[in-house]
Amino acid sequence: MRSSIAPGPCLPSSKAAPASAPQAAVRRATLRMVVALALVPVMGGVAALQAQPLPSPLSPAWSDPRAASTALEQARRLYGEGQREAAMKVVDAALQNSPRDAALRFTRAVMLADAGRTEDAMRGFIELTQEFPELPEPHNNLATLHAARGDLDQARAALETAVRALPSYALAWENLGDVHLRIAERAWARAASLDSASAAQAKLKLARELIERVSPAGARPATVNLPGKRP
Repeated sequence: MRSSIAPGPCLPSSKAAPASAPQAAVRRATLRMVVALALVPVMGGVAALQAQPLPSPLSPAWSDPRAASTALEQARRLYGEGQREAAMKVVDAALQNSPRDAALRFTRAVMLADAGRTEDAMRGFIELTQEFPELPEPHNNLATLHAARGDLDQARAALETAVRALPSYALAWENLGDVHLRIAERAWARAASLDSASAAQAKLKLARELIERVSPAGARPATVNLPGKRP
């Protein structure tokens, strides 16, 4: 994949104060909307990285938490019916009343990514990582976009941040393994090109066999499903 997309405008550098452990626990125990199960192909056919749920944090900016939840449910239904523009309008309207709601903003970024608006989606995820650094999911989803562009080092950094934020986040660990495999494949390919008699040839062969085995058949553009609440 090419990485020729021009960078977007500078993002705010200010960060929200880290949440205390009880606050983070409350946030993670509140409404959990599964706003994305996205498969984003990684450079070279590596197993796709996956984007997953975001807990909806409690925020003073919520004018009506139930209204935000209702908007997410409506957006989910419209999106599932293929009415993506209508779903985006619902989310945008809800954000007028709850501009800092992380679940709404995360949903919007997922929709932008699915629409191919990669820069806008990345901007949305980056802003979430700045304002809610304790939430691992925006870091994970940002990594999927970096990986899809072939920016494996940035993808790795984002995933390492995700697992530091939540060490039990299995999906981020899985994605991190996929990225490390692709980085290893790239390094072994370089070594093999410099010395055809080196052991890198055998390692490269094994890496590519594993990549082919775990990659989904016929890599597809990113798709998003909004299936409702997590059990």
